[in-house]
Amino acid sequence: MIEARVLTEKLASIGFGVFAGLPCSYLTPLINTVIADPDIDYVGVANEGDAVAVASGAALGGKLGVVLFQNSGLGNAVSPLTSLTATFRIPLLVLVTWRGQPGGPADEPQHGLMGSITPQLLELMEIPWETLPSEESRLDEVLARVAAAMREGRPYALIVEKGSIAGDASPGHHAANASRSPHTPVPRDGVPLDPDDVLRTIQSGLAERDAVLATTGFTGRALEALDDRPSQLYMVGSMGCASSLGLGLAKAQPSRRVVVLDGDGALLMRMGALATIGFEQPPNLLHIVLDNGVHDSTGAQATVSPSVDLPGLAHASGYPRVHSVGSLAELSEALESGPPELTFLHVRTLPRADRKLPRPKLAPPQVAERFRTWLADQPA
Repeated sequence: MIEARVLTEKLASIGFGVFAGLPCSYLTPLINTVIADPDIDYVGVANEGDAVAVASGAALGGKLGVVLFQNSGLGNAVSPLTSLTATFRIPLLVLVTWRGQPGGPADEPQHGLMGSITPQLLELMEIPWETLPSEESRLDEVLARVAAAMREGRPYALIVEKGSIAGDASPGHHAANASRSPHTPVPRDGVPLDPDDVLRTIQSGLAERDAVLATTGFTGRALEALDDRPSQLYMVGSMGCASSLGLGLAKAQPSRRVVVLDGDGALLMRMGALATIGFEQPPNLLHIVLDNGVHDSTGAQATVSPSVDLPGLAHASGYPRVHSVGSLAELSEALESGPPELTFLHVRTLPRADRKLPRPKLAPPQVAERFRTWLADQPA
């Protein structure tokens, strides 16, 4: 393994001063080291394309930038990597993890296809790449090639395999405790709720024909562990897409209530979906955001949600019914069927204490087929 501190010091020595990205368990030691270094700017972004733009701006301003994220989000970075950095000849270093690496450690099903094509995707974008070495003795020769690419004004990618980087794996990013906007203060009264208590309350408040879409990560896995139901679809991958998936389902099944269980990190990644949903106004869509302030399933590093008025965003986007829930009783009351109306519920929860959730019993195609069959057998 390469010590994260050694890597950051060597990157700093060749001009890298700004890091931008999203967490991945493979990168946790590196991200936490960067966050703790007062000489390095770290920007936790909402999606991978934003990371490329931030690093590109830093390069234009005289500081080389590093983007870091898992390969499941590499697709989000394709547009700026091909139309921003390539067009303006902006150099940056891409540190992308190799989840789903062929012949590598077992991984989640959503990483399978991207894992098999990650190198080819970089090559299609004409980005030279190599794997980050696991031996410190090889690091200087690799970084010499990185530096040469930076002088030529082009990106260079280092693919990070599992276990390549060593260092502190504890969460290191502490977000703000209140909104930074003077116009939309976020109430922070009360105690965040236990996530499993929230999921149990939601399941108890569902009608027989309600369809549930759970965002990727711990939310879907915990929901299945508590009470697996054919009416529940557990998303994997496609982070941030649960609300748009729910919009499509709500339009296809207008007589059925569709309940989307979203997360703060996922919502922030594709925040524009709020505007689309608010415009479409599907009266049968209930959008519940479980906001724990961290990317819980990828290392519990903080999101920026504590500094954002998420209910205010929903209201500004056109959601007619917006409610901040402060207790399980309030949640139960909000779940009760009333006049059909597009609804946004914001529920603050604690980060998950028990992180050893069971893996899904069914593969994603089986979950989807079971869900489709249930929809057909349970007319709204």
